[in-house]
Amino acid sequence: MIVFIAYAVLAYIVLDKTRFGRYVYAVGANETAAVYSAIKVDTIRTITYIISGVSVATSAILLSSMMASVSSSSTGSGFELDAIAAAVIGGTSLSGGKGTIFGTFFGALILGVVNNMLVMLNVAVYLQGMVKGLIIIAAVLLQNLRK
Repeated sequence: MIVFIAYAVLAYIVLDKTRFGRYVYAVGANETAAVYSAIKVDTIRTITYIISGVSVATSAILLSSMMASVSSSSTGSGFELDAIAAAVIGGTSLSGGKGTIFGTFFGALILGVVNNMLVMLNVAVYLQGMVKGLIIIAAVLLQNLRK
């Protein structure tokens, strides 16, 4: 939890208080406009992928230490759905360029509560994925209705 909060605070500072963060939002919102604004899109994208890779490595180390093994090849399967659901619940637009770290932070907390409720209610794993998918669809529909 400490690493999660530290990453959220660091991401907030980088995305909201630096030029790099504004460039990331600009590239995500409209890549062509970012190119015309003299933003080095390839550099911003590469640095963003590097940051993403370091974040994945950190989470893999934490997950493997929590499980006390590294042997399972299916560990982390389905986490991409959780990541997308947390971002969408937090208000991040799937078309890009809009969203906040705090929204995603609270989206992840809400999704954690939903996951915990589904486990406590003994809902089948396949149905849990369906519930997450329905949550994503509902959040996207709400975003589109707001527009």
